[in-house]
Amino acid sequence: MAAEGGGKELNEIKTQFNTREGVYKLLTHSEYSRPNRVPFNSQGSNPVKVSFVNVNDQSGNGDRICFNVGRELYFYIYKGVRKAADLSKPIDKRIYKGTQPTCHDFNHLTATADTVSLLVGFSAGQVQLIDPIKRETSKLFNEEVSCHEKRERRLIDKSRVTCVKWVPGLERLFLVAHSSGNMYLYNVENTCGTTAPHYQLLKQGKNYSVHTCKSKSTRNPLLKWTVGEGALNEFAFSPDGKFLACVSQDGFLRVFNFDAVELHGTMKSYFGGLLCMCWSPDGKYIVAGGEDDLVTVWSFVDCRVIARGHGHKSWVSVVAFDHYTTSVEDADPMEFNGSDEDFQGLHFGRDRANSTQSRLSKRNSTDSRTVHTTYRFGSVGQDTQLCLWDLTEDILFPHLPLSRTRTHTNVMNATMNNVSNNPSTNDSGANTPSNSLSSPLPRSNSLPHSPAMTANNKSCAIASGVSKFATLSLHDRREQHQETDHKRNHSMGHISSKSSDKLNMLTKSRTDPAKTLGTPLCPRMEDLPLLEPLICKKIAHERLTVLIFLEDCIVTACQEGFIWTWARPGKVGLSSQKQAVSPSGTII
Repeated sequence: MAAEGGGKELNEIKTQFNTREGVYKLLTHSEYSRPNRVPFNSQGSNPVKVSFVNVNDQSGNGDRICFNVGRELYFYIYKGVRKAADLSKPIDKRIYKGTQPTCHDFNHLTATADTVSLLVGFSAGQVQLIDPIKRETSKLFNEEVSCHEKRERRLIDKSRVTCVKWVPGLERLFLVAHSSGNMYLYNVENTCGTTAPHYQLLKQGKNYSVHTCKSKSTRNPLLKWTVGEGALNEFAFSPDGKFLACVSQDGFLRVFNFDAVELHGTMKSYFGGLLCMCWSPDGKYIVAGGEDDLVTVWSFVDCRVIARGHGHKSWVSVVAFDHYTTSVEDADPMEFNGSDEDFQGLHFGRDRANSTQSRLSKRNSTDSRTVHTTYRFGSVGQDTQLCLWDLTEDILFPHLPLSRTRTHTNVMNATMNNVSNNPSTNDSGANTPSNSLSSPLPRSNSLPHSPAMTANNKSCAIASGVSKFATLSLHDRREQHQETDHKRNHSMGHISSKSSDKLNMLTKSRTDPAKTLGTPLCPRMEDLPLLEPLICKKIAHERLTVLIFLEDCIVTACQEGFIWTWARPGKVGLSSQKQAVSPSGTII
């Protein structure tokens, strides 16, 4: 394991660590916190979160940082590895009464040196749109004031906001998740109304439903998603903005085609709830973490778990891919990254989906070139440890000749479509994915299923999907989706008929965690490669709540309210090497 030494050494707070790239160093002078640097009493408080935005000002220092600590919200110029943090001059500081900030997200499309749009979610369910540069509060959502009772009411959802994000590529739409298990789609230009919204069913599937807001005039929310059981802990859009992945307290990762409102695939935690997730830079993999103390790698293409990582000693609170260390060597550098054109139009469903899917299919079905791939991701947890992981070729591409891989892909096509005309295909069909879970490691038959089939199955949903969110044509959207009411359980499309029969039986009743163990939803530990962290270091006294990879540094934060900057190898400037002195005269 990556943990070093024993006894005292394991309990020491690390200020640097070494990887193959070199030494990462903690820059103590770049620490952000409350202005007085006094540790925050975190008991009963919501997790500290951090958001970044670049306002592209002409000074060359356009990075801005926002973080919440208890009832406080701060907005600073972020100087990173270049200069010491100046905590005496926040651009904006807010202290809330009766509620606490829980999460926030910047609109990167509209940010300028003069104005920036920041969404803030709160523990009582409200969402605020503020401009911390102008120090203005633009709008308040899910908080209506009763004229007769003279008190505030939350008519949409009264539970804590767990995650809030702008919809990629759009300036007006944002999505909000609550601990009730509901998600809501808002438009910043719409009001929320003075009465509780009435909903009508738009789409329903396995453990999820989507409703539109039934109203004579356009109002918020536009859509209401009910997903799983228990709190919806986090969600994230895929790099191309087309898919939405979310993790819930019921232990499930669910991935939806956001435009078509269709379930693409699911995964179950080993036990307990899932608390966090992230997409790989190319959108091909999702890493999730939670109460099983594991990080789980799920293939978006194959809709299956491909590896688990064990290094934490408690719940995993944040996982994130390092875009700057991840290496994917391919002749087509634009592949599955999403082009600029994908993000331009208001209709963000059909065209972008097809271009992404075609690139994905081309890569997996026809490309016979050697691809050298290493994904780097990190995780932090309540055990106060930072872990870095490498996802390498021996896990991504198991030890099979490429020609056999292509043959087996064709076999899976034949199996899925009940085609048995080719005797050679039937002979080679013994190593189907349904048998792969019981085979000993290394899993040489861990093969992707046919992308051609994936594209065909999704084409109908994409063609008639929801492509008018930006124009808010809710009635048109409902009519379109009446034609796509088919194949709800898309997560089962990647497994053989034998395993599918088992899962179909499970869908008739409430999912039993004991019955999912050993199925494609939740493979057993011995049936998967087990990753070990490259490094596993204790870096805080309190549980860690933030992990963000930037170009020249890594940013972490703990529940005491301290945000740290770790300089990447070779990124420490001369000015950054000077020690900073606090007002009391002590060296920081």
